[in-house]
Amino acid sequence: LVLELNQVIVPTYGTVPDLQNLHTPEWADFDNKPDSLFFSDGQRRIDFVLVYEDETKKVTHKRSDRKKQKRKRQVYESNLINNGLQLEATRSVLDEKLIFVKVHAPWEVLCTYAEVMHIKLPLQPNDLKTRESAFNWFTRLFQVDENIIKPEQEFFTAPFEMEHLSNFYIQDKDTFFNPATRSRIVHFILSRVEYATKNNVKKFGINKLLDTGIYKAAFPLHDSSFEHLSTDPDCPSERYLLYREWAHPKNIFKLQPLDFIRKYYGEKIGIYFAWLGFYTNMLIVAAVVGVGCFLYGCLTKDNCTWSQEVCDPNIGGKIIMCPQCDKVCTYWNLTITCESSKKLCIFDSFGTLVFAVFMGIWVTLFLEFWKRRQAELEYEWDTVEYLEQEEQIRPEYEAQCTHVVKNEITQQEEHVPYTACGKCMRMTFCASAVFFWILLIIASVIGIIVYRLSVFLVFSATLSRHINGTQAIRRYLTPQTATSVTASLISFIVIMVLNIVYEKVAILITDFELPRTQTDYENSLTTKMFLFQFVNYYSSCFYIAFFKGKFVGHPGNPVYWLGKYRNEECDPGGCLLELTTQLAIIVGGKAIWNNIQEVLLPWVKNLIGRYCADARSEKIVPRWEQDYHLQPIAKLGLFYEYLEMVIQFGFVTLFVASFPLAPLLALINNMLEIRLDAWKLTTQFRRMVPQKAQDIGAWQPIMQGIAILAVVTNAMIIAFTSDMIPRLVYYWSFSVPPYGSHSSYTMKGYINSTLSVFKISDFKNASKPFSPLFGNQTTCRQVYRDFRYPPGHQHQYEHNIYYWHVIAAKLAFIIVMEHVIYFVKFIISYIIPDVSEKTKSKVKREKYLTQKILHENDLKDVKKTIGKIADKIIKGVDSTFRPKVE
Repeated sequence: LVLELNQVIVPTYGTVPDLQNLHTPEWADFDNKPDSLFFSDGQRRIDFVLVYEDETKKVTHKRSDRKKQKRKRQVYESNLINNGLQLEATRSVLDEKLIFVKVHAPWEVLCTYAEVMHIKLPLQPNDLKTRESAFNWFTRLFQVDENIIKPEQEFFTAPFEMEHLSNFYIQDKDTFFNPATRSRIVHFILSRVEYATKNNVKKFGINKLLDTGIYKAAFPLHDSSFEHLSTDPDCPSERYLLYREWAHPKNIFKLQPLDFIRKYYGEKIGIYFAWLGFYTNMLIVAAVVGVGCFLYGCLTKDNCTWSQEVCDPNIGGKIIMCPQCDKVCTYWNLTITCESSKKLCIFDSFGTLVFAVFMGIWVTLFLEFWKRRQAELEYEWDTVEYLEQEEQIRPEYEAQCTHVVKNEITQQEEHVPYTACGKCMRMTFCASAVFFWILLIIASVIGIIVYRLSVFLVFSATLSRHINGTQAIRRYLTPQTATSVTASLISFIVIMVLNIVYEKVAILITDFELPRTQTDYENSLTTKMFLFQFVNYYSSCFYIAFFKGKFVGHPGNPVYWLGKYRNEECDPGGCLLELTTQLAIIVGGKAIWNNIQEVLLPWVKNLIGRYCADARSEKIVPRWEQDYHLQPIAKLGLFYEYLEMVIQFGFVTLFVASFPLAPLLALINNMLEIRLDAWKLTTQFRRMVPQKAQDIGAWQPIMQGIAILAVVTNAMIIAFTSDMIPRLVYYWSFSVPPYGSHSSYTMKGYINSTLSVFKISDFKNASKPFSPLFGNQTTCRQVYRDFRYPPGHQHQYEHNIYYWHVIAAKLAFIIVMEHVIYFVKFIISYIIPDVSEKTKSKVKREKYLTQKILHENDLKDVKKTIGKIADKIIKGVDSTFRPKVE
C-alpha cells in the first residue's frame, strides 16, 4: 500500500521544482452570489477551501520567513494541480489580506482516488423486502416529517473499480459522488501532497501547513445558511433542513434523521449521534424504575424505625456521642443527625437493592441491543469491511517510515517507522508515562483527603455543638456536612483543572507512540484519556464509598493518617448520604461546565466575530467567507463528546445504588445534549471533514468493562456503605432471642444496639476533649456503626458476635448478588445475537450481487472473447484442410 501511495497519490516526491515551473491557481473575483457553491464559471463544484494570508501584507514575520512560507505554499498548490485538482483563488471581501483558494476535484480524480481508497459506491437499488415492525405506528409519531427530509434510497454497494465503471449505478456523474465523499477524497489528497524536501526528508500534508501558519484554515463548505434556504437552485439546503428538523429545540422529543446526518457529516458523526440517541432512549426505562425506587423511599421514610429512634428525644435525645476529633471536638447529641437520617431513609431502602439489581441487567441489555443496532448501521452505511479495505495509513506514520522490514505474509519488503526493539521501547515509555500521571492524580486525591481531615477540625471547633443546644443551623450544617460539601466543590475544581493538563499529556504520549491508522490513534488516545478521567472523576467517590470510616479504630484507640490526622468517620447512618452529595455535585457541575465550554464559548466568539464583521462592512459575503468566520472543529473532533457521555455512563452505573435519580438526570441532560450538539455543529462550527467509522471504537470495550465493574461496586455499596445488611441481621437474628429481648422480629432498639459504648475515663491524654461532659454521664457512644463489647467485659472494645454475623452476611450478599447478576447477564448475552437475521440477509445478498455483477459478468465477457477467437481458429483450420473446388 505504501508503494501504491507513493506512485499514485504523491508523484511529486523528490526535488522541488523551480518557481518558474510551478502551476498557480486561477484568479477570479467574487460574483456577488453569496450562496454559490461553484467556481466563477458556475460549473465546477467547490469541494474544499484553503485560506491563507497574503505574504506581501504580513507585518508580524521577517521578510525571509515570509518568502519561505510563500514558496512552500506555491509548491504545495502546484503539486495539488499536478495531482489533478483544480484551484481558483479569490480575495476576501471583508479583509483584503485573506486569500481563499477553492478546490475542485474533476471526475477522473474522484474515480482514481475512490478506487485507491476502496470507497464503496452503489451497484443497484436494494431489492429486499422490508418487514414492517409492530411498533412502527408508535415510532412514526416521533419521526421527522418525510415530506421535508425524504428517506434515503437504499443501495447494494461494492468497492469502486474503474474497470467495472459500467456496472455501477450512475445516473448522473455530478451526483454519483455526494458532497461528503468528494470532500473526503480531496482531504485525502491534501493530507499527502508534498510542499518541501529537507535533508532527504519529505514534508507534506495540509495539517503541517496549518500548524506552521502557512494556511490559516482548511475546510469543506456548508451548503447553505442555517437560517434560510439557499438562493442557488442547485443547492439542496441540507444544512437548513438539519437545523430546522434536527437541531432546533422544538424537536427535542423527535427521533433523529440519522441517514440524513450521515449523508451530510459522514459516518463518524452519524454513528456518534446514533449511539447517543440509543443510549438516551434506553435511559428512559432506567429513569422510570429509578424514580419509582426514589418514590418508594419517600413513601416509606415515615415508617423508618431507626430514623424515628434517632429523632426521638427519649431515645436519640438521651444518647451522647463521643467527640469526632481530638481535644477540640465536644460531646454531642445523636438527635443532631435527625434530618440527615430522614434523608438517608429515602436512599437507603429496599428499593435501592432492587434498583441496583435492575441496573446490572439494564446495562447488559443496553450493550447487547446496541451491538445489534450498530451491526445494522455498519451494513446500511457501508462500513462492514471498512477497517480491512478502506482505512489509510496516517501521514504522520508514513513520514517516519525509514526502516525496511520483510512482511511475513507477502514476503515483500516494506517500510516501517521503527524496529521491533524501538517499538518495545516506545510502548514501555508510554506505559510508564501513563502510570506516572495516574499516580499524580491519586496524589491529588490524597491531598483532598488530607484537606478533609484537617478542615474537619476547624469546622468542629467553629460549629460548636452542645448537648442542650437547639439552634436550627446545627440541624442542617454539621461538621461532616460542611466538610463534605466544601471538599466536593474543591474536588470538582481540581478535576476540571487536571483535565486540561492530562489532555495535553495524553496527546503527547500518543503522538510519540505513533499509531499506524487514525482508528489506532483514536483508540490509543481514548484508552489513555479514559484511564486518566476514570481515576480523576471516580477516585473521590471510591474513597467515600469503600474507604472512609472503614479503618478508624475506636474512641480510645483511633487510627491516624501520616501520624497526625485522625482518620475520618462516617455519620451514624453511614457514608451513603455523603456519596450521594458527592455524585450530585460532580455530575451536576460537570454538565453545567461542559455546556458552558462547548456551547456558550463558541456562540460568544461567533457573536463577537459577526459584530466586528458587520462593523467593518455591509458588503455581500460569499459562502466560503461566512464559513471561515465560524469556529474550527478541534483536531480530536467527537472525542470529548464521547468521553463526556462515557464518564456519565460510569456515574449512572457504578454508583447508582447510592443515587437512583442518576438515570433521570442523565436522561434530561442527554435530551438537551443531543440538540445542543446538533445546534453547535450546524450553526457555530465549520463543516467537519466527513470521515468513515465502523463503530464507536474503543468506547465499546470501555463500557463493557464499566458494566462488569458496576455489578461489583453496587454490591459493595449496598454491603459496606449502606446500612442495609446490619439492619437485616438485626431484624432476623438480634432482635429476638437468644441475642435480643423482643418477642417478635422488629427494628425497635436497633440504634441502641449498634452504637458501641465507650468509657470516658479510658480516653488517652492525646485525644481527651477539652470540653467536659455535662451531667453524670460516664460513657459515650461510638459515632459510626461498630459492634464491640462494652467496657467491663473481659474482651472490652473487641468485636462481638454481632460484628462477625454482619461481616458474614455482607460477604454472602456480595457473592450471591454478583453471581445472580452475572448469570443473568450471560444468559442475555447468549440469547441476543449481535447481528439480526435481517441484517445477515442483506449482507449475504450484497455479497452475492457483487460476485455476480463484478466477477461473473467479466467471466462471461472472457468466455465470449475466447469463443470468438476459437471460432476464428476453427474457421482458419477448416479453410486450410478444405479441398479446392475445381
